Amino acid sequence: MSKNAKIAAGGVAAGLILLIWLPWWAALLIILGVPAAAYLALDPSQKQRLRRATRKELGR
Repeated sequence: MSKNAKIAAGGVAAGLILLIWLPWWAALLIILGVPAAAYLALDPSQKQRLRRATRKELGR
């Protein structure tokens, strides 16, 4: 299994656990809020680099 597949499987598992333990709206808030907070924490130059990168380059 590739590294990206392991990350995706872990994300799905964490999402399912959150949906079981929390109300659906709280789980959705966490699932969407964590990546948004990580993006907002980037420097402007890092955001530009991320926008320029294609999906294929993100795995490097």
